[in-house]
Amino acid sequence: MKYLLFIALGGASGAVSRYLLANWMHSLWEGRFPIGTLAVNMLGSFAIGIVYVLLVEKQVVHADWQGVLMVGFLGAFTTFSTFSLETITLFEAGDVAQAAVYMIGSAIVCVVMAGLAIHLTRTLV
Repeated sequence: MKYLLFIALGGASGAVSRYLLANWMHSLWEGRFPIGTLAVNMLGSFAIGIVYVLLVEKQVVHADWQGVLMVGFLGAFTTFSTFSLETITLFEAGDVAQAAVYMIGSAIVCVVMAGLAIHLTRTLV
């Protein structure tokens, strides 16, 4: 039961962090392009690469932190459900080019960020 509480606390922290970062990024960017969600997904993808190496591969931190950080915090922080909705919204608004750039860019950049984080963390730790 305590483990679930820690996951919930991680999730609440991730959700609040996502909200604050995405809104801040959106306030800096003009237009409908969902830059805040893209930034959150990039950062979350990079972070999950680091956390994966440290917790799963290197076991630098106790395994209980995997639930808190990967399932809770990063699960709530990354926003692919929001990404999907925003992509559809761009398509429905007739912004087909922006929707395509957002969709392809998110998929490629976020996978690259996770791979980069894994490589860097393996090298450094």
